[in-house]
Amino acid sequence: MRLFFKKVTSSVWGEELNPSMDRYSKTTRIVMGALLGSIAVIFQSAGIFTGIGYIMSMMSTGPLVLASLMSLRIGVMTYFVTIFLLTLLQPSELLVFMFTTGLLGLSLGIGLKYLKKSKLIILFAGACLTLGISILLYVLKFPILGPSVTSHFNSMVVLGTFAFSLLYCWIWKVVSIYVFKVLHPFFLRR
Repeated sequence: MRLFFKKVTSSVWGEELNPSMDRYSKTTRIVMGALLGSIAVIFQSAGIFTGIGYIMSMMSTGPLVLASLMSLRIGVMTYFVTIFLLTLLQPSELLVFMFTTGLLGLSLGIGLKYLKKSKLIILFAGACLTLGISILLYVLKFPILGPSVTSHFNSMVVLGTFAFSLLYCWIWKVVSIYVFKVLHPFFLRR
């Protein structure tokens, strides 16, 4: 257990985060992924409320990061379960989740699990988030950045989005590692 906490602590500086979920059955992992997907739906659906609802909506990234840390397969399953549940319960939040908060959670979890360097993790997650926002803004013509940003391609908007995405991904990386450190003893119990 000491070895694991040493890995988690050093992962803040960019080394591998290596959670051990192999001791759980596949059924248990699937149930945990489904529960994390349900939590993500609750957080994402809070976006219909103004103010605090937007902050809670951003929290839907967290369950996907944890699911992806458990297993890439569970992370992808959680992403699609959340999309399916949002389609049924809150379709207005579906595009936002698919291309921003959900994509960020999935890419950050993959980055934390498989990439070795902190800079690579942040660049990968930031590039994925920027790509998702660009697809929403320029391909689907969805005003994700507000009505003042037009849907005509602007390289300055893309660069600004990428700069913000890097900062936002760095914050989520630090928060995710801290939360996983807190929750890891729970994962070790049976």
